[in-house]
Amino acid sequence: MRILLLLATIVLGLNGCAFNSIFINYPSQIAPVKAQLNSPTPQNAAKIVESEIVSADGLLYAQEAGRSAQIAGDFENSKKYYQQAVAAYSEFDDKAKVSLSDAGATASSLFVNDNVIPYRGPGYERIMLHQYQALNYLFAGDPQGALVEVRRSNELQSQEQARYQKSNKSVQAMANGTIDAEMNKLGQAAGTTTSSFLNAYSYYTTGMLHEILGEPNDAFIDYRKAAQITPNNPYLQKDLVRLAKQLSMPQYDEFKRRWGDAVLPNKGDGQVIIMLERGFVPEKQSFTVPFTIHGNWQTASLATYYPNRQPVRQGQIQGLGTVLKTAPIANIDALAITALKEELPAALVRQAARIYAKAEMAQSVESETKRRNNDIDYASIAMQIFNVVTEQADRRSWLTLPEQAQIARSYVKPGSYSLMLDNNPADPIEVKSGRTTLVWIIDTGNYTRFYSIII
Repeated sequence: MRILLLLATIVLGLNGCAFNSIFINYPSQIAPVKAQLNSPTPQNAAKIVESEIVSADGLLYAQEAGRSAQIAGDFENSKKYYQQAVAAYSEFDDKAKVSLSDAGATASSLFVNDNVIPYRGPGYERIMLHQYQALNYLFAGDPQGALVEVRRSNELQSQEQARYQKSNKSVQAMANGTIDAEMNKLGQAAGTTTSSFLNAYSYYTTGMLHEILGEPNDAFIDYRKAAQITPNNPYLQKDLVRLAKQLSMPQYDEFKRRWGDAVLPNKGDGQVIIMLERGFVPEKQSFTVPFTIHGNWQTASLATYYPNRQPVRQGQIQGLGTVLKTAPIANIDALAITALKEELPAALVRQAARIYAKAEMAQSVESETKRRNNDIDYASIAMQIFNVVTEQADRRSWLTLPEQAQIARSYVKPGSYSLMLDNNPADPIEVKSGRTTLVWIIDTGNYTRFYSIII
């Protein structure tokens, strides 16, 4: 009876998304949001998750709401949602503050699953949060506010790398054969992406803002960092050659030899920069291994990604006098896969503690039943059912992020241009002499949305 009361106390003590995720995986919970974003009425998507921002997983829901509002073109509300997510990250950063609720959630996870632990988010999500907040400021007419955000994004790339190395140093030896095989599979699925903390899309956005705001030296540094991560992007190569020539840098001759001479604007030209985002990041899946300890059934569930990545279509922009083909700047899906690969050793440590705790509880139930000479071991049966039902992999992640980001850049004469992406037309854009027209295109599958601003 005491064990049954304990199980009831654990379940009743859960709250918000933590309780839901025991029985309903997170991708299923967020599916209506993605469906709404891929419909004619994306403005309703943020409302689906807005009420959950006060839950234990409020940080994740704030990110989803912010991105949903952003896709719908509601940049002001997106900014507010993202500010809530930033505040939640700041609370996690305050290591001196240990809340009783978080401590209780961590303890409960030993008997339930990792979904009980409040969501912090991997580093690449936090980096993209500030990048997207920068775009909110930019499209709201505040380029200086945007620059503050992208600089923060750049700082986080190195800080998150250091945090990961420190937190995982003590658990690397825990990986067993199964986990090693899973990490190898994830590594193959991620392709050439070796770190989730290095995002060329964020560096490119920072460099673009630096250049537009008259800081070419800083722009060159960020473009160089982006090119080190995504070396085959032809637009990054052209940017580096052009800036190296303009700034009389010693690298100019080398860049010219590798990528050709700099392409400079003609007098009176304006420029068009295209940022194209396609699809949604993949959802985490799970793999479960059943086994017995002391004759009682136990299960171990961990998150994974299925190795089914498909090539993302290259964008073809018409309407600028020639077909402008976009080129990949970052595979966000690969960042997500790599982040899970980096997290697996720590997840295994929690898994080992959970299996032991559940096995000890099951053994205690069995011993008490024998002591009382009960014919029907209801508590033991309940314990085994509880273990099987609650052992769910943690499949939470920011699911409204794009699968891939692509860029393109072209100099054109001033005037009005009617763009089209893959037969999807946009409202006419304006190009002014000596100015930059940024066009942000978000393709969610069935619908493509265009947002533009002159900077």
